[in-house]
Amino acid sequence: MTTTIIICILGILCLLSEIVGFKKLLLPLVFVGLTLALIFSLNDWNTNNSYFNDMVVFDNYALAFTSLIILLSIIWFIISPPFFIDTKNESDHYSLIIFSLIGGVIMTAFNNMIMLFLGIEILSISLYVLAGSNKSLLSSNEAALKYFLMGAFATGFLLFGITLIYGQTASFNLMEIAHALASNSGNKEMIYTGIFMIMIAMSFKVSVVPFHFWAPDVYQGSPTVITAFMSTAVKTAAFAAFLRLFITSFKDVEPVWSSTLLIISAATILIGNITAVYQTNFKRMLAYSSISHAGYMLLAILSMNNMSSASLLFYTLAYSFSSITSFAVLLLVNKSTGNESIESFNGLARRNPLFATVVIIAMLSLAGIPPTAGFFAKYYIFSAAIQNNLTGLVLIALAGSLIGVFYYFKIIIALFRDKETPKMELNTGFKMVLIITSIVTMVLGILPGLVADLL
Repeated sequence: MTTTIIICILGILCLLSEIVGFKKLLLPLVFVGLTLALIFSLNDWNTNNSYFNDMVVFDNYALAFTSLIILLSIIWFIISPPFFIDTKNESDHYSLIIFSLIGGVIMTAFNNMIMLFLGIEILSISLYVLAGSNKSLLSSNEAALKYFLMGAFATGFLLFGITLIYGQTASFNLMEIAHALASNSGNKEMIYTGIFMIMIAMSFKVSVVPFHFWAPDVYQGSPTVITAFMSTAVKTAAFAAFLRLFITSFKDVEPVWSSTLLIISAATILIGNITAVYQTNFKRMLAYSSISHAGYMLLAILSMNNMSSASLLFYTLAYSFSSITSFAVLLLVNKSTGNESIESFNGLARRNPLFATVVIIAMLSLAGIPPTAGFFAKYYIFSAAIQNNLTGLVLIALAGSLIGVFYYFKIIIALFRDKETPKMELNTGFKMVLIITSIVTMVLGILPGLVADLL
């Protein structure tokens, strides 16, 4: 709980920085605050503390995902400053990111449906503003409007589903709902309708087919530095909430909803990968790639066994590190060339071998090729699915992975094309982030047990 309090205070301080007059100290303050939050989060390991009448529970599951999204936020704050030089609202951006992080923490630790709703809304409202933060760009305004409308629509489904579940179980507590469902109390039709409503809402939040149509436009239209946060920390928090809810409350009625989620997962993997093949814009390609990876992550929810939590944690870590590396290099390429197309990466290996190397590692990991973390991420999540007799879905996922190799290698091939690209200079911190994320991606591909055995 100390972690949440620190992050809340940090968000308020960011808001007050311009008024009080310590704007120049804002970034160091953010780093110190997030580092303290990370330390307190790790220090709570194995404590399983609950607060507010068990409305939030900081067990190892919550602490692992909380630590991951805080770590991703720290990385984001290292790569983001060069892209706010021309703006006068760094404090607004930083405070909104911090508040979004608070929502993410609640989403990993909720033990009550009301806290789930609050976590999603705290996270989402901040992102609606951030998506449209480039007010001079029409696509950014359009992204914010689409994100807001789709998010509000999904919230309606979520609240309706929660209402139906509460009406039949007389509780918002996850364990009490699970006991009510196990004892077959309440009107089954109403309960099942509520579960499907919640499933639709969560599917919107994690952008899986057929509720994915907002993601490519929002990812492409939002400022790239904001998209980097959305595709990593936000997606991690959303899947942590999705798995926690279904594996805790709805496990006993798995046959009711699992077949629907299985179809959604298969469709997401295939449609996401196939559509990504035809993209010429790198950011839009990453958006469809993100959709396809959401389909793989659904396998952890469908598995419903003791490997589900660990496999999802490892997958989100591997995906997030590769994704944030890709977006970081895209930020540099876009700043240098003014272009976000795949062609803007042509010849990058000749003039900028460091950036080309980290892009290659990131693409190999996203494709699931050894010896990167992405390989074991897929191995663990496929193993969990096979344990639950989902062999057919794993075969579809393998087919999707083969399609993914094609468009990820398009980027790698572009790096070595014969074309001069501008020399890109950046600060030491940015370089260190790219190097560290790439090293972690390789180390976890060699020693996956460092993370896989945590949960």
